[in-house]
Amino acid sequence: MSTTKQFTITRAFDAPRAALWRAWTDPAIAAQWWHPHEVVTPPESVEIDLRVGGTYRYLMVAPDGSEYPTGGEYLEVREPERLRFSWADPDDAVADAMLITIDLRELPEDRCEMTFHLAGVDEERATEESIHTGWSEAFAELDAALARA
Repeated sequence: MSTTKQFTITRAFDAPRAALWRAWTDPAIAAQWWHPHEVVTPPESVEIDLRVGGTYRYLMVAPDGSEYPTGGEYLEVREPERLRFSWADPDDAVADAMLITIDLRELPEDRCEMTFHLAGVDEERATEESIHTGWSEAFAELDAALARA
């Protein structure tokens, strides 16, 4: 995997950093937004073992019934500011997976800035394969989940 292939999405949320951390680490909340629009993540499919070396997995189900099992391994867990983990098919080796780093920074007025960095895929391929769009839509779903909380 080449770490020169990468892209970053930075976004501010109208929620405190602790709420964003929970959204990334609580299976019940993750199920509400770990998917693009029109796709669902069944709550019972989300498993999170939040520790370095721990794993996570979930299933995305498209409207046509297509299933996309996803998962990885946690490589860095620094509550409440940083998560780093592999992202691929749950059975893929970490060395073959894309790597995601999430940095959460407190902003004034109980807001949070999230920097999402994905290494292992360049922006062109990410656009072609809808990876960038999928994550952007997932972050819109995250906005909605935070508003409901």
